[in-house]
Amino acid sequence: MWKNIVAAPADSILGLTEAFRNDPNPQKVNLGVGVYKDDAGKTPILACVKAAEKLLLERETTKSYLPISGDPVYAACVQKLLFGEDGEVVANRRAATVHAPGGTGALRVGADLLKKFMPKATVWLSSPTWANHKGVFATAGFPLSEYAYYDPATKDVDFAGLTRDLQAIPAGDIVLFHTCCHNPSGVDLDQGQWREIVEIARERGWLPFLDFAYQGFGIGVEEDRYAVEQFAASGLDFLVASSFSKNFGLYNERTGALTVVSPTAAESTVAMSHLKTVVRVIYSNPPAHGGLVTATILSDPDLHRQWLGELAAMRERIVAMRSALVDGLNARGVAGDFSYIKRQRGMFSFSGLSDATVAWLRQHRNIYVVGGGRINLAGLTSKNIDYVCDAIAEALRS
Repeated sequence: MWKNIVAAPADSILGLTEAFRNDPNPQKVNLGVGVYKDDAGKTPILACVKAAEKLLLERETTKSYLPISGDPVYAACVQKLLFGEDGEVVANRRAATVHAPGGTGALRVGADLLKKFMPKATVWLSSPTWANHKGVFATAGFPLSEYAYYDPATKDVDFAGLTRDLQAIPAGDIVLFHTCCHNPSGVDLDQGQWREIVEIARERGWLPFLDFAYQGFGIGVEEDRYAVEQFAASGLDFLVASSFSKNFGLYNERTGALTVVSPTAAESTVAMSHLKTVVRVIYSNPPAHGGLVTATILSDPDLHRQWLGELAAMRERIVAMRSALVDGLNARGVAGDFSYIKRQRGMFSFSGLSDATVAWLRQHRNIYVVGGGRINLAGLTSKNIDYVCDAIAEALRS
């Protein structure tokens, strides 16, 4: 079957990780893959996760299927994270949440749901965006287009271009946003800009779809949900894809959720009925473990506090690495102003490194960076930061 078929190209990020693993150089550094690393260069299991797993092991009495939509306690916990403990959306039951296999699974469930009822819509993605967004929505059958987002000249949001493009998007189309910690740029919208975007959505009539993969990695759990709260207060229909890979460290448990927000509880009930039909034909029932771990942590006050502390430590380590990189380059007399890296949020940064520099770093110093210069700050540690700064300084002088 396969002898006359050309092999598919490797994923640009996962392929880079495979090359890194096969590199025998002990000084190699991976700044590509989107996984949190601690200062020892390891992806840790959070202590609160270990504690929750111990509780689950003691309490577990069955391996039977979860409901199609997932564990109801998990769904309730997800909604409280999104809208707050006393959020109006929660109180009025305006949200329908299903447990999905990771943030990618949540995006795909949302895409298939929307394709049923908005078959002629175009999906609009930020320029740039996470590469897999294109694959998820194109595979669901949507044509894709882009709206302006990042300005490489200012290293900031091109808000004039963004609002111009959003105002031209027709009613009935779908617009995907990064709620915080924009991947790949690290450049986020501020609160005033989000309020303007909500007003444009209200005026134009397109459907917002929020990708919320990094809640708590930007400023804080509550601060990072500002856009969700603004769309919720607007009364508009919208969707939110959540991921708990990063903020709970549950990467291989594939723990996510899709939440559909409607103007009324009655409409939310209808939405849930169709969500279940979509889930049924993709994976039938969600995997249990990651969702039950998350629900256990969020519903236990002590574990919840412990999680917030561990999440803050991860966030603060990334901020510290941003500062160390900028200060290290400045100390080496590297030409140019890299201070924008300190202003960015989350794990990622458009570093400003050219593809030629990226190629030089890999070839000569075994430092792996995604094409376009996106780096994962969590790949930097106190042990490799000087090596990386020396290498970048040398590359930029070459």
